[in-house]
Amino acid sequence: MNQTLDIYKLLKSVVAYKSSDLHLVSRSEPQIRIDGRLVALNLPVMDGKQIEEMAYSLLTEKQKKVFEENNELDFSIVIPDVGRFRANYYKTMDDVACAFRIIPTIIPSLDDLNAKKIFKELIKREKGLILVTGPTGSGKSTTLAAMLNEVNLNEARHIITVEDPVEFVHTNKKCLFSQRNIGSDTKSFSTALKYALRQDPDVILIGEMRDRETIAAALTAAETGHLVFGTLHTNSAPSTINRIIDVFGGDEQPQVRAQLSTSLIAVISQALLPKIGGGRVAAQEVMITNPAIANLIREDKVHQLYSQMQLNQQGTGMTTQTQEIVEFLRKKMISKDIAMQYSNKPDELQRVIDAF
Repeated sequence: MNQTLDIYKLLKSVVAYKSSDLHLVSRSEPQIRIDGRLVALNLPVMDGKQIEEMAYSLLTEKQKKVFEENNELDFSIVIPDVGRFRANYYKTMDDVACAFRIIPTIIPSLDDLNAKKIFKELIKREKGLILVTGPTGSGKSTTLAAMLNEVNLNEARHIITVEDPVEFVHTNKKCLFSQRNIGSDTKSFSTALKYALRQDPDVILIGEMRDRETIAAALTAAETGHLVFGTLHTNSAPSTINRIIDVFGGDEQPQVRAQLSTSLIAVISQALLPKIGGGRVAAQEVMITNPAIANLIREDKVHQLYSQMQLNQQGTGMTTQTQEIVEFLRKKMISKDIAMQYSNKPDELQRVIDAF
């Protein structure tokens, strides 16, 4: 194998360039993602055989068997003196391909992330559902890790995380952590949640609410005295509510709306926007369930949630993505092109910009 293409050297390059991801795909040179943009490394084009050799060098025999059976594999790996990575192996045109994402070993605090004050209030709740949503690579895992870290610093609680795979590894401070990998520690999210309620948790983190069974179990856990954190790949609070309800059949939806109206604490929808001069900044839309929001969810008036989020924000702690983006523009942190590209309401944003 070409010695310039060594998997350990490539993963070191992710750290050296302060990038987030490494992609290995046949008929292409290795590529990394810096501040959200893909950049090709100045290395030779790889073929499927080279990638397969590199990929398999990191796997156990059990992992190889799973990959060969399913053509998909998620796992995490620690490379000594380099870092911790989340890896996904898949097939493209019959060749092995890989995506690696670096996971910081130092868990940021909410203060490190310049998180809104409301976040520290939300995590003090005894029970309910807090959702952090956004597209892949929007920093959901980092935000959740910081929120759990805040609980860990201040509360004596048993926290169970169910992830595919475990990303941030927490050190027990005031809390006791039980962190579970899908595949090696438990069969599925829904199975883990079914048994989690017998493991005396105070807090449960669900890495991804992918299906009806997982969402139903999360709602039940939130109703029965547990603080539940979860993620969805949605880009706004109203679309998150719709996604959850639409997973269920029509006859179940009234009950799910009722459950959500009483158990949902907050939806935090975020996107990472490239900053002028490098780096990225998180635009976070926050919806907090107050009596008005709860009533709209229960009465199937999700289309009215957005206007409700705009009312009395100083009192509620809510904010819209447009407001966040406008603030970044005023501070000259991002360009107008980036603002429009990432906005989930570009027409509204354009009207506000025109009024500057």
